[in-house]
Amino acid sequence: MRPWRNLIVDTWGALSYKPAFQRASEGRLSGLPGHAGATWVPEADRRRLAAYTLLAAYDTNQAAALLGEDGADRREYGDPALIVDQTLTHLIGETQQIVVGGADDSEAARAAESLLREWAEREHLWMRMQHAERNAVLLGDTVYLLAWSRAKGRPTLKTIDPGFYFPVLFDDAVDADEYPTRVHLAWETPADPASGRKGTLRRVTYELGPVDADSGAARAYPWSARPTDVTCYLTDAEWDLEQVDQAGAIDALSLRRARFRTNADGEVLDRLDLHIDFIPIVHVPNTINGAEHFGQSTLLKATQLLDDLGAADTDSQRASATTGSPIIGLSGARLPVDRTSGRPLPVKVEPGMVWPLGETGQLTTVDTSAQLSELRAYVEALRDRLSVVTRLPASVLGTMDASQAASGYAMQLSFGPLDAMVRSMRLARAAKYPLLLKMVLRLYQAAGVLPPGQQPPASIAFGSYLPTDQASVLDLVVKGVTAGVLSLETGVRMLVDAGFPIEDATEEVARIWEQRDAELGTGGTVNEM
Repeated sequence: MRPWRNLIVDTWGALSYKPAFQRASEGRLSGLPGHAGATWVPEADRRRLAAYTLLAAYDTNQAAALLGEDGADRREYGDPALIVDQTLTHLIGETQQIVVGGADDSEAARAAESLLREWAEREHLWMRMQHAERNAVLLGDTVYLLAWSRAKGRPTLKTIDPGFYFPVLFDDAVDADEYPTRVHLAWETPADPASGRKGTLRRVTYELGPVDADSGAARAYPWSARPTDVTCYLTDAEWDLEQVDQAGAIDALSLRRARFRTNADGEVLDRLDLHIDFIPIVHVPNTINGAEHFGQSTLLKATQLLDDLGAADTDSQRASATTGSPIIGLSGARLPVDRTSGRPLPVKVEPGMVWPLGETGQLTTVDTSAQLSELRAYVEALRDRLSVVTRLPASVLGTMDASQAASGYAMQLSFGPLDAMVRSMRLARAAKYPLLLKMVLRLYQAAGVLPPGQQPPASIAFGSYLPTDQASVLDLVVKGVTAGVLSLETGVRMLVDAGFPIEDATEEVARIWEQRDAELGTGGTVNEM
């Protein structure tokens, strides 16, 4: 069979050179990493789950374990984690802020903005975003889950490992721009022999369906003037692993042997009506990937380069050992012997040691410093290539000597690839975070906290990720506002983007006007900024 017949071109194809990943392509369940080989995992998801496990191994300096015995002494110095962390830092910027359209002019918009910011603080949104977005950068995907908490009186937010996310995507029925009507969150709990607990499979299912399939009744939701017959049902069940149908994937498991869980209010979670017409799950892909539902990891195109870098670091370490403790050949020397056996004792090279040599005695050392220099140069060449492939300049990866820094203009040009990458990654999220905040507002409406009606659009504004000259930005804003070509609000937002310690642009503008009015009242001279 020709090799190209087994070629699969998809989001995770860059890992096809890995034997552990090839097994997922060939349909072999044994030996697949993580839970990709579980019988309940759909065949279409095996490559994705195997890729997640391999990428996580790179992040934790365990990629050498994928090489078996050949990787037992492989050096890994954290380059993948550095790439992920630096990409994440530039992706989300120095600041993150919830912005509601029309908050400067509308009381309702200001109230929605205030409520969302209070919710974000209580739910630790920015901390959860750090965790979720790191998963997205590393694995290619991340998932948020919302639920209304009666005890807390607000929506709760959880970040879900994308390896537990199984949307039901039908051929040509759901593409990257459409939303699946059924989503499973599933994971295994291993057995505990000490307590006698069996291994279980838990599946949480969110599904859109008719409000009443028999009567065809419609329901009015507070965010829509038009009644609809759609609602979201929640099912939370678990099975003993030994009872899971070996032939059934996660979407086809029989509920006859399932045990249904209950929520905090004692309700059985068997198609529980949530009284909302949307699935409260937001999947965030790392990249724009055409018609593909899932995104692509930042590390994916650099895995072979990272393997080569690990091999070069290992060779460099071995060469440094022979350079620091050189190989020595002796002839004509009187070496110590074991008095019992009469055999020469092992010779150790130590400072101050003297070997008496005969008339024809010689001492020869093997100099490997030249090879060590070549290996170090090779490592640096690989690092430069890694910077190009990941689109992270040397100044971002910390491999540039500060004393050799280029001019400001040259430095700005070096950030061109990073700028393009971050803009593309933010574009992939442009519709996701507004959707998350829309769901939060609608959950508040469903609970009666917010009045009925359409809520203003809300989004998350990410701060600047490039070095800025704050003095130049401040001078530009002062001149622009004074000349009347920039509004005060626009000028303050420019200062926020430049990294000035302004927590809220709207409140800052209000404080400026209050100060202006106070100075006018005392007869003082007022500047525009």
